[in-house]
Amino acid sequence: MFQLSAFARAGYRQSLSRRWASLAGCGLLLCILHVAYAPVVFAAEGKPNIVVIMADDIGYECLGCYGSKAYPTPNIDRLAAEGMRFENAHAQPICTPSRVQIMTGIYNNRNYIQFGLLDPKATTFANLLRDAGYETCIAGKWQLQGGFEGPGKFGFNHYCLWQLTRRPSRYPNPGLEIDGKEVDFKNGEFGPDVVSDYVCDFMEANQDKPFLVYYPMIAPHWPFLPTPDHPDWDPTMWRDKTNEPGGFKGPKYWDAMVRYTDKMVGKVLRKLDELKLRENTLVIWTGDNGTYTSIVTPFHGRDYRGGKGSPQDNGTHVGFLASWPGKIKQGKVVADLVDFSDVLPTVLEVAGVEIPQKLKIDGVSLAPVFAEKERHKPYIYCWYERNGMRGKASQHVRDAKYKLYADGRMFDVVADPDEKKDLAGSDLPAQDAQRIERLRDALTKHVAVTETSDPIQKKRRQDFKE
Repeated sequence: MFQLSAFARAGYRQSLSRRWASLAGCGLLLCILHVAYAPVVFAAEGKPNIVVIMADDIGYECLGCYGSKAYPTPNIDRLAAEGMRFENAHAQPICTPSRVQIMTGIYNNRNYIQFGLLDPKATTFANLLRDAGYETCIAGKWQLQGGFEGPGKFGFNHYCLWQLTRRPSRYPNPGLEIDGKEVDFKNGEFGPDVVSDYVCDFMEANQDKPFLVYYPMIAPHWPFLPTPDHPDWDPTMWRDKTNEPGGFKGPKYWDAMVRYTDKMVGKVLRKLDELKLRENTLVIWTGDNGTYTSIVTPFHGRDYRGGKGSPQDNGTHVGFLASWPGKIKQGKVVADLVDFSDVLPTVLEVAGVEIPQKLKIDGVSLAPVFAEKERHKPYIYCWYERNGMRGKASQHVRDAKYKLYADGRMFDVVADPDEKKDLAGSDLPAQDAQRIERLRDALTKHVAVTETSDPIQKKRRQDFKE
């Protein structure tokens, strides 16, 4: 395991270093269903580093780079200014579905089993990059079962995770699983600090080889608490708790949580700068779903309530940024449709790694967009049922303007983001007839795939019940 030199720089980090030192012995050419195109070559000069950051429970309305004035997010805004901002990016409505989709490149209708689980048979972007010679690390929130061996099975050589084998505090005095050991911190540490320090030390230790960092952030998901930067911070909070207490979902400390989330992004970017790795590193930032429902943010002239858990736009519309100095034009804003199935083919293509055809991924690489070339993704598809119950899922397809549900409802989500006026059966502009027909055809195709997948996924669910 790599050495943790960064922890020598602060008092509480010294004890953390001793704990981690004790663990030292524990040690795109691609097939796409939608379209084929000539891959964009990025990796000819050597494999780039890849950092994928996914914040927990934050919609695009909270980000300054998308026009929010409610919370300061200077480091996330820096990513947008130094790279590319996607206007039409959509996650799944809640955490596990998004995690499964972003790691596998496959829509949930084909491989989602149940909440809190990644199918042990799944292949992730980390599996494929590790096989191609990348050193791999995951740090942050897991919530996918698998025990201590789970991260390694899914392609990660190193890990520092919350909710791998248990659910203690994630924030003050956290309990984490670090490279095969349960490690409890009781000296006023803050979970996001511990995790981000682990990321920074991993990058420093592996600066001379290509690496993947997948950083599914702990923050700003509830419990919404004072952070170490807030005057109400209490370093003794939950020190004696075995499990994380419930509640703390009110908005009082939401601003503090957003600020600290942004601070952690800045720490990672500064470390890349310090190591002189920024020019050779693709950084992707996004959020795993919309903001929690107790949070209301003034945004674009209205009160925007978070919609986590809903397939409406306030549950899925997230920020999505890509920054790679010298490869991606700075300050570029693009309208391309993005969903989380697109991340796997993107990172594999920029790394020059072929995706096995047997995976039959659904995503469409963003690499052409990075190079200001044409990319063909005419719609986003969403299958969502939190607990994986087949036959009960919400299904829809959408583009930037229209959303069509499998039950027949249709909405203009630009004019009606809260989906109050069903347009099914209404007279629509003649110029939109072709795009609506395209959505209907796409929905028919994906519903057929769902019907084929239902018995397979039902059997997988039953396997985990027995």
